[in-house]
Amino acid sequence: MGAATRFNHCVDIAGTGFTVLDRIYADGALADESLGGSCGNVLLSLAMLNRQVAPVLTLGDDDEGERLVCEFVSAGASIEYIHLRNDIRSPVLAQELDTASGIHGFSFVCPETRVQLPRYQPIGQAELALALPVLTHCSVFYADRLSDSIIEAMKTAWSAGAIIFFEPSEIEDDTMFDEAMRMVSVLKYSVDRLGERLSNIAHHCVCIVTHGAAGLEVKHGEIARWCHAIDAPVVLDTCGSGDMVSVGVIDWMISNQIGPERLTAVDLIGGIVAGQRLAAENCAYAGARGVFRKRGASYVRQMLCENTSF
Repeated sequence: MGAATRFNHCVDIAGTGFTVLDRIYADGALADESLGGSCGNVLLSLAMLNRQVAPVLTLGDDDEGERLVCEFVSAGASIEYIHLRNDIRSPVLAQELDTASGIHGFSFVCPETRVQLPRYQPIGQAELALALPVLTHCSVFYADRLSDSIIEAMKTAWSAGAIIFFEPSEIEDDTMFDEAMRMVSVLKYSVDRLGERLSNIAHHCVCIVTHGAAGLEVKHGEIARWCHAIDAPVVLDTCGSGDMVSVGVIDWMISNQIGPERLTAVDLIGGIVAGQRLAAENCAYAGARGVFRKRGASYVRQMLCENTSF
């Protein structure tokens, strides 16, 4: 599908990866449906903050796909590079939330019917070819999954001078991962998921290593800085907290016009602390973007712009 865009092929951030329809079951009952997945959450949040955002995605031509597209439209993102195909179904993820503890879990099995839910599908070569105009004119390229086409998209954006922000949740193919890492400017990962695999590997890029409620570490070469977590005022749902840190960092890079040629760990501390502040606030609300939905994007923008001491 295609739509007119106000960006004229010049955007703050383009991205591709895990974007799903989250079905949120709070204490066993279906409570809400909204766009989710790390890639989708990060891109949609930045669009709500008035950043110029272009998702590059493949979705099903179905009600769920239309719902996801409508959320991007409402946020002000370009939908020119979102493709709806009638031979696949849009991905759906069940999130089961215990509101008393704030603990959540995810499943591709519907908790009501026990039927398998549709899975995420990466972009293909056709979608990649149509996205070349935006991939060569973005300041930041975000990805949280890899495939042959996503590697090519990353390479196109990297060759054009974009910052490559990579946030893997797992490593499925070592060769593909190593190829991606030659282009990555910022690598963000959880120590719980990938710490054992990546902790002793030297990377040329800035690494943001999250340690859950303890905080996170920022590493670049011999430099390492620890950022203690910011206490959440209330913990209702921790879903999306890591994504909010990514939103803070990317928003900071765009605001400060930071390019890949001068990117260091020190350059990102302000954005990381702003993202941690946003993550803590988001824990007080249900859903991956609860603070956006309950307090509004203007409130989030004000929070990100607060003076930060570090």
